[in-house]
Amino acid sequence: MRELALHILDIAENSISAGATRVKITIEENFSDDLLIIKIEDNGKGMDAETVARITDPFVTSRTTRKVGLGIPFFKAAAEACQGTFAIQSEPGLGTRVEASFQHSHIDRMPLGDIISTLMTLIIGTPEVHWIFEYQVDEEVFIFDDEPIKQTLEGVSLSEPIVMKFIREALIEGIQSTSQPLEEVSQRI
Repeated sequence: MRELALHILDIAENSISAGATRVKITIEENFSDDLLIIKIEDNGKGMDAETVARITDPFVTSRTTRKVGLGIPFFKAAAEACQGTFAIQSEPGLGTRVEASFQHSHIDRMPLGDIISTLMTLIIGTPEVHWIFEYQVDEEVFIFDDEPIKQTLEGVSLSEPIVMKFIREALIEGIQSTSQPLEEVSQRI
């Protein structure tokens, strides 16, 4: 994977596969500490301690379509290659939390990429999931929660063009209001 947004998509898809009904994605850009932190938290079925201990092995996967699972091992390797850390916390029946940190200025840190399209794919593609996105730049915070939108729409599909446009614009404006970085709002979309 060439951008972190694709790792986020992969981990979020794992959450969906684990039956999560709520997923929170957090991206924190902390310039004073030179850190980029990405967290994905869900309320899916979770994993036991043995599975968590083996999950970074590329030859461990719950998928039936192939025998390897490279998403989590690659995400871990990407973080560690940039003076960062990687952790998974999970408990059966309670969900999973994946967190990776990167040295923000590290020359090998892959770009965040098109996070707006990643979020749109998740929100529009799985409307049964409650999606929360938190983006923080130093002290500025933007939170997007799709639940109030769904309640207001009263059954109108999120894939309606006007609804998709509204969600995209809300994400862009919210990210821009947090002092920008997020790779200058995905290179101005």
